Amino acid sequence: MTAIGNDTLGTRDTLEAGGKSYSYYSLAKAAAKYGDVSRLPFSMKVLLENMLRFEDGKTVTTDDVQAIVDWQKERRSDREIQYRPARVLMQDFTGVPCVVDLAAMRDAITKLGGEAEKINPQVPVHLVIDHSVMVDEFGTPKAFEDNVAFEYARNMERYEFLKWGSKALDNFQVVPPGTGICHQVNLEYIGQAVWHSAGPDGGEVAYPDTLVGTDSHTTMINGLGVLGWGVGGIEAEAAMLGQPVSMLIPEVVGFKLTGKLNEGITATDLVLTVTQMLRAKGVVGRFVEFYGPGLESLTLADRATIANMAPEYGATCGFFPVDGKTIDYMRLTGRTDDQLALVEAYCKAQGMWHTGDQDPVFTDTLELDMSQVHASLAGPKRPQDRITLNKVDDVFNGDLAKVYSKSAPARVAVEGKSHDIGDGDVVIAAITSCTNTSNPAVLIAAGLVARKARAKGLTPKPWVKTSLAPGSQVVTDYLEKAGLQDDLNAMGFNLVGYGCTTCIGNSGPLAAPISKAINDNNLVAASVLSGNRNFEGRVSPDVRANFLASPPLVVAYALKGTVTEDMEETPIGQGSDGEDVFLKDIWPTNQEVRDLMDANIDDDMFRARYGNVYAGDAKWRDIDVEGSEVFQWRAGSTYVANPPYFEGMEMTPAPVSDIIEAKPLAILGDSITTDHISPAGSIKADSPAGIYLQEHQVSRQDFNSYGSRRGNHEVMMRGTFANIRIKNEMVPGIEGGMTKYDGEVMPIYDAAMRYKADGTPLVVVAGKEYGTGSSRDWAAKGTILLGVRAVIAESFERIHRSNLVGMGVLPLQFAEGVTRQSLKLDGTESFSIHDVANIRPRQDVEVSLTRADGSSETFKTRCRIDTINELEYFLNGGILQYVLRNLAAG
Repeated sequence: MTAIGNDTLGTRDTLEAGGKSYSYYSLAKAAAKYGDVSRLPFSMKVLLENMLRFEDGKTVTTDDVQAIVDWQKERRSDREIQYRPARVLMQDFTGVPCVVDLAAMRDAITKLGGEAEKINPQVPVHLVIDHSVMVDEFGTPKAFEDNVAFEYARNMERYEFLKWGSKALDNFQVVPPGTGICHQVNLEYIGQAVWHSAGPDGGEVAYPDTLVGTDSHTTMINGLGVLGWGVGGIEAEAAMLGQPVSMLIPEVVGFKLTGKLNEGITATDLVLTVTQMLRAKGVVGRFVEFYGPGLESLTLADRATIANMAPEYGATCGFFPVDGKTIDYMRLTGRTDDQLALVEAYCKAQGMWHTGDQDPVFTDTLELDMSQVHASLAGPKRPQDRITLNKVDDVFNGDLAKVYSKSAPARVAVEGKSHDIGDGDVVIAAITSCTNTSNPAVLIAAGLVARKARAKGLTPKPWVKTSLAPGSQVVTDYLEKAGLQDDLNAMGFNLVGYGCTTCIGNSGPLAAPISKAINDNNLVAASVLSGNRNFEGRVSPDVRANFLASPPLVVAYALKGTVTEDMEETPIGQGSDGEDVFLKDIWPTNQEVRDLMDANIDDDMFRARYGNVYAGDAKWRDIDVEGSEVFQWRAGSTYVANPPYFEGMEMTPAPVSDIIEAKPLAILGDSITTDHISPAGSIKADSPAGIYLQEHQVSRQDFNSYGSRRGNHEVMMRGTFANIRIKNEMVPGIEGGMTKYDGEVMPIYDAAMRYKADGTPLVVVAGKEYGTGSSRDWAAKGTILLGVRAVIAESFERIHRSNLVGMGVLPLQFAEGVTRQSLKLDGTESFSIHDVANIRPRQDVEVSLTRADGSSETFKTRCRIDTINELEYFLNGGILQYVLRNLAAG
C-alpha cells in the first residue's frame, strides 16, 4: 500500500525545501473549501491532513474532512474516521507474538486459497529488541557483558525467529538487542517529524510522521511533534497489513504550561505532577495537547518525558507541536540538513509550526504554573499517586502499614550478613526506562549526585540492588566523556544493559539472603526506580512498595537505603569525616548540569551510534537463518508455537452466538492493569505456566519471563490472570490468580479448562479503569483463549477495550449507578446476553442475571464496541480473521 492517496479534493500543492521539491496536501487549500482551520489543535491538523491524503469517497469521504473542520464548533464529535498512520513501531515482547501471528496468517491464507506473500507489512515497521535483558549481574564492571550473555542464551530461539521475520517480510527491520529502548531509538533516530515517500507519479510527497506502536509508551514521540500512540499487537498487525485504524474523532484537552521549573526541580517531578492532575481530570480516550508560554522553557527531552507518560495519565497521546526546539534537537541527534529544512518548511506551510501566539480551541483545558512543582515521588503502586519528598515516610508508615496490617516497622537479621533489613528498606534502586534515561539533564544530574556523594565518602547500603540501564548507547558516551560513569560505578550504578530492565519487571533476582529475609518475615520491601510503572507485582515478586523517582533521587535513595525517613530533613548518611550528609549537600545546581551537557554531548555521538544501527553485535550477526516464505514451526517449542486463532476458519464467518448462562471467572476491583491480567515478569514454579514448562523439560532456572514466552500461547493462556497480587473477589482473602469452580478454589486456568470441558461460557466482571497500563495484546488474547466471551466493567482503558474487540470479546460497560457491589455479586451467579449477532456500536445491552437460589433480574450495560469497523472485527471473530478473509478474497 502506498502512503499516498488520490487528490480528488484538489488540495495538493508543492513546496521547496533544502533544494528539493515536494508535493503535499495543503490545509490552506482545504480551509478555502471547508472552513477556517487556523484554530484547530495541532494534533487535529495532523488528522485532517490524513483525511485529505486518503480521501477516496469510500473509506474516507469529504464528510470526514468536513467533520474535522466542524469539530471546532462543539469541540467534540461522534463521527468515526479511518486513520492511516505512516508506520508501525514494535518491541520484542509485543513484537514476537505479532510476527507469530503473521507467520500463522501465512499458513492460514494458503488454506483459504490465497497467497502467502499477501501477508506482508504495507508500511515501514521497526522492531527494537529492548525488553529481554534482565538484571542478573549488577554492581560490577562485567555486569553488562554478563547480562548480554545471559540474554542471548535465554532468548536465542526468539531472536532466530525475529531474524527470520526480518528476512521473510518486506518493510520489516529489526534493531538488535543491546542498542537501546524502542522509544528512545524512535526519538533519537527513527522519528523524522515529517515523513516523505514516492507518490503515484514518482515524485516525493511530504506528510506528517505518524505511527502506532505495540507499546503504550509510543506516545513519547509526541514530544517531537509526531502523532503516535500505543495499540495492541493485533491492531498494529492490521495497520501493517493496510487496514486503517478505526477511531472516533477525539476530544482534545489543552494543558497550558506557564512559568518555569525552580532550581533543582526535574522533568520527572514535572511529569509526576502532570500525571496526577490529568488522572484527576479524566482524559481516557482523549488527546492532550500542551501549549502556553511554559513550552519555551522545556527542552525537547523534557517534552518527551511528559509525552511518554500519556498512558499513565490515561490519554491517547500527549502532544507537543513542532517549533525551534524540535529543530535544535533533531540537529543535535544527527538528522540531516535536508530533513531539518523539510520539517521547518512543511510545518510552516501547513500552520503546524508553533510560534506561541496561536490560540487553538480545545474541548477542555487545565493549567499548571511550573514554578509550583515540587520534588516528588509516586507510589507505592500507581503512577498518579504523587507524593512530595517530605511525605513519603508518612505514606509508608501510615497507609501502607494499614494495608499490610503492620504496627511498627520490623527489622530482621539477614542470614550470613552483618546487617539487618526492615519494612520500607530500599532493596532495588534502578536508573531505568525510556521515560527518564532519554533525558540528558536527569542522567547528568544522577552522575553529579554520585560524584558529590563519592567525594564525601558515601556508599550505597549493602541491601540495595543498584542498576543503570540507559535507553541508548549515546547515554554511555556522554556519561563516560564527562567522567560521571566512574562516579556512578563507585555508587554501584554500573551499566547492566540497554533496555527496559526493572521498569518492565526484568529486575532479576534479589540476593538469596535478602529475598529470604523479606519472604520469611512478610516484610514490605521498597524499590525506587526512574520508570513509568510501579504496578503491584510488576517490579519484583519480593517488593510490595514501588516508588517512581528521578534518576538523581534513585541514587540518593540507594545511599539512604529506606523510604521510612524524610529524605530532606534527615541525613542520607555519614561522610568519611563522620559528619552528617544531607540531600542538599549532594544535589547539583542547574548550572552544573547545563555546563556538563554543553561540554559533553554532540551530534557526532548520535551519528556514530546510529550509523549502522541494524547490524548488531557479533552475537546477532552470527545468527544465521533462512528467510523462507512460511515459517517452519518447531515441534515442542516452548517459545514459538502456531496459535489456534485460525483453526477451522472459513471464508464466511459463522454468526456470533448468544452468551447463555455464562459463569464469572473473576470478579475484580478498580484499576485492574494489563499486568494483573497478563503479567510480564517471573513465572512461579507452582503456577499452571510453571507446571507446563516443567512438564516440557524446562528447568526452573530456564523459565525466563512471561514477556519472553509471548510467542507460545500455551504458556500465556496459563499465565492469564496469574499476577501474584491480583485479588479475585470470588475468593476473598486470597492473592494471586485463583477462582472457584463448583465451590472449589483453584487456579483460574484450571477452572477455565473445566468450564470449557463443560461447554460453559465465561464472563469477567470488574470496576473502574479496567485494563489500564501496557498495550499488552496478550491480556485480550489470554482472555479469549480461557473461554471468556464478555467483560463487564464500570469503565475501560482505551487500548485494552480495543484489544478485547480485536479478539472477539464483547466489552460491556455498566450503566450509571450499576456496579458489581450494587448487584451484590459473589461469583455463584450466571449471566445471559441475547441477540449478540445483531448488536450495534454503543447501544444499550440488557444482561440477565440468575442467582444461585434461582432468582433472576436484569441490568443495563453499554456496548463498548465503539465503531462500525470494530463491529465488523467482532462479527468476524476478531480483527485478524477480518483482515485475513479480505486478503484471501483479494
